[in-house]
Amino acid sequence: MTDDPESIESLPTSPKDAYTARLEEFFDSCADELLGTLFYVVGNLEDARDALQESFLKCWHHRHQLDEIQNLKAWVFRIALNTGRDFRKTAWNRRRTPLHDHTSPEDFPMTSTSESPPEGLIKDEQLQRLRCAVAKLPPEQQEVFLLRQNGDLSYPQIAEAMSIPLGTVKTRMRSAIRQLRESVGDLS
Repeated sequence: MTDDPESIESLPTSPKDAYTARLEEFFDSCADELLGTLFYVVGNLEDARDALQESFLKCWHHRHQLDEIQNLKAWVFRIALNTGRDFRKTAWNRRRTPLHDHTSPEDFPMTSTSESPPEGLIKDEQLQRLRCAVAKLPPEQQEVFLLRQNGDLSYPQIAEAMSIPLGTVKTRMRSAIRQLRESVGDLS
């Protein structure tokens, strides 16, 4: 056995090692999306980070089930949403300031802001208004919107992740978009 990490001998050889590698790769690729989603669900960055860690631990403890999971992304987001909801329900979190009282959730991008400076400034202002409006959505609508926007999940994947019917996902998304349009107007 060689010490070279790129060596073929260092690749996972048992199913458990394959599960570990698959989860690690997935966690690395979606951590920012999950953190952004959890930030909106729990209302503050500290709890979002804690919920993210707890979500990853829950996934890790159930990694032996990966063969049975049809959609890894939906499964991980479902665990994260449930963990976020648990954090939001605790007495400690009820005493904290709600997200809509914060003025800068800009660490969690919803879209790219890589335009030229004048366009970028306008876009930043629009994104700030959108972030505040998203923070004020009812939790059910907020979760559907964030799974679609941050998680890039399809409607069927959102239904699976939230364990709700597809029609409910569509209704919540329509309601969220309607409320966002009323709050911020047309951002195009």
